[in-house]
Amino acid sequence: MALLSVEDALERILHGATPPQLTELVGLHDGLARVLSQDIPARVTHPAFDNSAMDGYAVRHGDIETVGAELTVIGQSAAGHGFKGEMKAGEAVRIFTGAPVPLGADTVIIQEDTERLPGNRIRTKFVPGKGRHIRTAGQDFIAGEAALSAGDVLDAGRLTLAAGMNHASLPVFKRPRIVILATGDELVAPGNKPGDDQIIASNSFGVAAIARDNGAEVIDLGIVYDDRDAISAEVRRAQDADVDVIVTLGGASVGDHDLVQSTLIACGMTLDFWRIAMRPGKPLMVGQLGTATVLGLPGNPVSSLVCALLFLEPLTRKLARLPLRDRITTARLASPLPGNDVRQDYVRARLTRDSDGTLVAHPFSRQDSSMMKVFAQSDCLIVRPPHATEATAGTTCDILRLR
Repeated sequence: MALLSVEDALERILHGATPPQLTELVGLHDGLARVLSQDIPARVTHPAFDNSAMDGYAVRHGDIETVGAELTVIGQSAAGHGFKGEMKAGEAVRIFTGAPVPLGADTVIIQEDTERLPGNRIRTKFVPGKGRHIRTAGQDFIAGEAALSAGDVLDAGRLTLAAGMNHASLPVFKRPRIVILATGDELVAPGNKPGDDQIIASNSFGVAAIARDNGAEVIDLGIVYDDRDAISAEVRRAQDADVDVIVTLGGASVGDHDLVQSTLIACGMTLDFWRIAMRPGKPLMVGQLGTATVLGLPGNPVSSLVCALLFLEPLTRKLARLPLRDRITTARLASPLPGNDVRQDYVRARLTRDSDGTLVAHPFSRQDSSMMKVFAQSDCLIVRPPHATEATAGTTCDILRLR
């Protein structure tokens, strides 16, 4: 099977990916980044009553049409403690922000535009327009108005609005479920002492973080050793969990010890493609097992993370009904890069800014796909397309932002 381009691979992965239709109710504190499954009508009107936008005095505009008008202050209106009477000609009520406008008043004059006089009286120093500094009832939304719509992604503003509309919980689509399965006799979980021929399993934590950051519920099945029966058993567990995506880490190639691909096919997976024209991450495997998409990520940590960013992230976001992220921008190269072969390169680099504010990408000298520290220190991946010629320092290049 020929190497597939990154663009073609992503198109094939996303084609036909169908978001889950199930919904659930979540409390407001659990609603961040969730997607509404239906329109949300307001249960109350906001503001519920005319209220003051400033600290000052509630007045009748006809009483203050000239500077120097004098009024008698007959009481006050504070938030939660409104004035209960009715104002008459020549009267004013001390009012505070958010407080109900007293009956009979039609304007608020701010305190800075008045002068206090003896005997509970004030004198005006400015004539505001009629209705000034009054928030009218319903100017934000009215009861029954669908102020939030199905498909809206809940953020700080929308959650605040939902609370203001008197909703304590909201109907949202369920998150896509993603299962992660790491394979390999050489792996041992973090916190354990590895044997002489073993390494610490690290990939699943970064891959899970990418999936969760993009709206998924993640089930980590841990480590399974290089045994067909053991791999088959974990695949059945994933199917029983009714997941949308099965992510395997390592073992997706066709070497003597790479059993994942053949075992998945034996379990009923239809292989779509494997091997991508990219570096790192060439041995990516994609297939379909029942209703679940299968992503077989490479075993090297950096290869696994790069593939997760390029393919798992957009797949997860589509399944979660979230807009796809555009991580691509441009920067200047700080140092030259050699020409490229048939694969698209993703070169780890850190970013600085020139004196003119332009981003500058500094590629790390070592790019081995097993080097986790270099990836963790990287701010971006320099994207080098297939057959790219040698790039000199100062050349503008595409970069994929990592943070």
